Amino acid sequence: MSTPSRAPAPRTPETTSDPRALAFARLLAVVDRLRAPDGCPWDRKQTLGSMAPHLVEEAHEAVEAIEREADAQSAEECGDVLMVVALLCRIAEQEGQFDLGVAAHAICDKLIRRHPHVFGEAGGEGAVQADTAEQVLANWEAIKKTEREDKQEDASALAGVPVALPALQRAHRVGGKAISAGFRWADPAGAVAKLREEQRELDEALEPIDLTRDGMPDASPAQRARVEHELGDVLIAAAFVARYLDLDPEKLTRDAVRRFESRFRALEAGLDRPMKDASLAQLLRGWEAAKTAEKAAS
Repeated sequence: MSTPSRAPAPRTPETTSDPRALAFARLLAVVDRLRAPDGCPWDRKQTLGSMAPHLVEEAHEAVEAIEREADAQSAEECGDVLMVVALLCRIAEQEGQFDLGVAAHAICDKLIRRHPHVFGEAGGEGAVQADTAEQVLANWEAIKKTEREDKQEDASALAGVPVALPALQRAHRVGGKAISAGFRWADPAGAVAKLREEQRELDEALEPIDLTRDGMPDASPAQRARVEHELGDVLIAAAFVARYLDLDPEKLTRDAVRRFESRFRALEAGLDRPMKDASLAQLLRGWEAAKTAEKAAS
């Protein structure tokens, strides 16, 4: 199997006795055993295509554990991510495509290439200075753009944001790239004003809609399409506001959903009858009680 040519890497520390390297070598041995002819039938059956969704799932579970600040669970979930990556690379190796060594060297080369302020020679030709995180990101995007141009790939400032990302996360990434390229408001106040403008346009789109019934049953196709358009603009404008405030709208939404779920469960537990038999006033009182209890506990 041929490997892509690589630029000389900086000197790295000896890893033969590094406990992290030894632990990773053990993981590779376990994965190799699972994929052996007499290994696990399930693992042997997997392909790159069948394993790819597991990578997304395990990554989301790792994010959730990290956000909950559960150290033991975070370590376990990060281990699951490592396992899926190792298994994907082993499958690819057995199919003659690439192996973990190729993948590891590729990311090392990329990191070295995109961190000239760390790995470049200080004061040498082409030396790069980056003393702030903002400078690092600007350099990173400039280097990525040059790489795409050299490969004759999409060189737009918005290139490289995966379509399969969750929508709010993708909006956050696209907004950040647009801002870095210079398409930006002078300050967050401009982004907030844009959000208010989009909200006004949504209000206008909703004026002919009967909001006393779920689902807009009497709306014409054009009216429904306009509501969809304007509500989408509100959501992306809110995501862009988060970008200007250095907040992550995907995380904010996950946090809000967790709060909703916690309060809803508390509301359920406090009812003396099925929820459908309770009045709206009772439900709202229970909801406020759940919010009060949540604030008291925090």
